[in-house]
Amino acid sequence: MSERRTLFGVELDPLTMDETVARCLAAVRDGAQLEIGVVNAAKLVNMRRDERLARAVAGCDLVLADGQAVVWAGRVLRAPLPERVAGIDLFLRLLAEAEAAGLSVYFLGARQEVLERMLLQVAGRFPGLKVAGSRNGYFDDSEQEEIADAIARSGGQLLFLGMTSPKKEIFTAGYGARTGARVVHGVGGSFDILAGVTKRAPRSWQRLGMEWLYRALQEPRRLGRRYLTTNVAFLLMTARERFRPAPPAAPANRSH
Repeated sequence: MSERRTLFGVELDPLTMDETVARCLAAVRDGAQLEIGVVNAAKLVNMRRDERLARAVAGCDLVLADGQAVVWAGRVLRAPLPERVAGIDLFLRLLAEAEAAGLSVYFLGARQEVLERMLLQVAGRFPGLKVAGSRNGYFDDSEQEEIADAIARSGGQLLFLGMTSPKKEIFTAGYGARTGARVVHGVGGSFDILAGVTKRAPRSWQRLGMEWLYRALQEPRRLGRRYLTTNVAFLLMTARERFRPAPPAAPANRSH
């Protein structure tokens, strides 16, 4: 098992996409449970401000670099990560693997109409996929236990949460085990992308780490200021960490 890398006090798993998929399939095969957390620049900034989010991410079995900026920061801070494991790419890989292996999946998240559109797209793209059930992501905290029990009754082996942070991390931390799902993966806005509600950045933008800018250009009023402030904060965090003075060496023990 690869030794974890520590970045801004957060432990990340230095896994490739293929290694991550293999770990997920092994969890299903072995009857283990794997809760997946993904972090990008914005989430790492928000984890410093939100203790509950930080605890929820830290409690995940795997924590992966969802953003290219995180991979770059890892290089700068000598905590190298092999590659970006984007949440939506992992989501699609796991759907394909589930279809091939006959595993059942459950979808939780998004507005009802978006969820229904996504289910149609998924059915067209993965016609052999077993869908154990689905539910929209609009519910009160008081309903979480009931929803987790419904997922458990469905027998879904892989659970995908199409919800925003910190809601998906908090649900995973509090009720992931109760769902009985072998793999719990928070996929954020991926349901919206599959449904065609939002458009994902082209590969060239992704490689340059500019996916955030593409999203901000689509919804400038809602996302522009948010992305700008978190990206600046992330750059400052990285610079502070890079140029932090080394702690003084402990005095050597001298025998008299």
